[in-house]
Amino acid sequence: MQYLHIHKPNSSVRTTVQLPASKSESNRALIIQALSEKEITLHNLSEARDTQTMQRLLQSNEPELDVLDAGTTMRFLIAYCTVKKLGKIIKGTPRMHQRPVRILVDALREIGADIQYLQEEGYPPVHVRGMTLDQSMKHVRMRGDVSSQYISALLMIAPTFNHGLLLELIGKVGSRPYISMTLSLMQHFGVSSIWENKQAIRIEPASYLSGSYIIESDWSGASYWYSFIALAEHGEVLLKGLRKNSFQGDQAIVEIMENLGVQSAFESEGVRLVKQNNARDFSYDFSDCPDLAQTVAVVCAAKGVHCTMTGLESLRIKETDRIAALQTELAKIGAKLDERGSSWKLIPSQEVVWPNELVIDTYDDHRMAMAFAPLVMKSALTIENPDVVNKSYPRFWEDLQRAGVETIQSA
Repeated sequence: MQYLHIHKPNSSVRTTVQLPASKSESNRALIIQALSEKEITLHNLSEARDTQTMQRLLQSNEPELDVLDAGTTMRFLIAYCTVKKLGKIIKGTPRMHQRPVRILVDALREIGADIQYLQEEGYPPVHVRGMTLDQSMKHVRMRGDVSSQYISALLMIAPTFNHGLLLELIGKVGSRPYISMTLSLMQHFGVSSIWENKQAIRIEPASYLSGSYIIESDWSGASYWYSFIALAEHGEVLLKGLRKNSFQGDQAIVEIMENLGVQSAFESEGVRLVKQNNARDFSYDFSDCPDLAQTVAVVCAAKGVHCTMTGLESLRIKETDRIAALQTELAKIGAKLDERGSSWKLIPSQEVVWPNELVIDTYDDHRMAMAFAPLVMKSALTIENPDVVNKSYPRFWEDLQRAGVETIQSA
C-alpha cells in the first residue's frame, strides 16, 4: 500500500491549472473514429488511464480485451465489438466483474447480437460473437435510470444498422447531459438524431463523416479545484481549456459552487475561480451529474452546510459503492450522510474537530481520492493508494504541488 501525506500551502491558493482533457468526450470520439470509414483527427485526447486503455484496445488484435477498471470502456467496447463482429472476450478487474452490463447486453441481443456471459449472468466477462441484422428499423426499449453509458454505447453504433434505430427510454432518465454529449459528437461527424419527448431517440442509417475535433478540458477534474477555493481562506485559480458552452454535464459545478462560496468568471483561456459567501442550506438533484456528488458532499461537510442530495442511485455501481464509502469517510470529520427514501441528507458536525492528520481510504476509486484531497485546507491528510487518480487525472498531485500543497509519499 502506498500513502501520500499532504499539507496545506503556507499562503493562499493562487495557481493556473492546465486541466486534463475530458475522458468522457475522448472515449466517445475514439469510438466514433473507429466506426467511421473516413479519416477523423482528434486533438487533445485525455491522458487518463481509461482513455489510454480505450485507444490500446481499439487497436488490439488479441482475442481478449482487458479493460482493467474502466467502466465506460467496457460498455462502449461491448457494443463496438458486437457491430464490428470481432469475436472478442471482454474482461476487467474483479470489481469490474461486479458492475452490471445486463441492460446493454439485453438491448444488443434484442437487435440480433450474439453475446455470452462467461461467469455470472448479467456481469462481465462476456464473449461477444457478433450480430445479425434484418432489414427493418430496430426498436429497442431500455431503462434510462441505471447508466447513460448503456444508452451512449447503443447510440454510437446505431447509424451502422441497415435501417437505423428507435431507442425508447423507460422511466426516469439519468445523466441526460452525457446522452446529449454523445448525440452532439455524433452530429459533429455528420450523424443526426431526433430526441422525441425526451424519452425516444431516433437514429437514421448514416456514415460518420471525416473531420477533426478538439477535446475540451475536463469539468469533472475542474470540480476539485472549486473545492480547494471553497475551503481556502483566500485564493484564486485559473482553470484553462474550459468552455462556457460545453457538452459536459459536470459543468453544473459552476451553478452548484455559487451556493458553496465560489464564483466563476469565464475568460478567453478558461474559467477563473474566486471566493464569495456561501449558503448555509443547500439541495441539489445529481441525476444529471452524479460524479460531482462526492465533491459536493465533502465541501458541505467541511463548511458546515446542510445539503439534501437526490439522484445518487447510480453511485452504488461505480468503481466502489460510493455512498457507503462517503458515509464511512465523512464520519471521520463527524458528518453523516443519511439515506431517506430516494434522497440523502448530509448533516455536518456542529463543530468539526480536525485531527492532526486525517487518513482517507480511497477504495480504489479515483474520485474518492480527489474529492477528499481539498480537506488539506483544514487538516493534514494521508491519502491511501494515491495512484488511483491515474484513472482520470494523472497529474493531479503534481498540480497540487504547483499550487503550494506539500506532498510526501511513503510505503
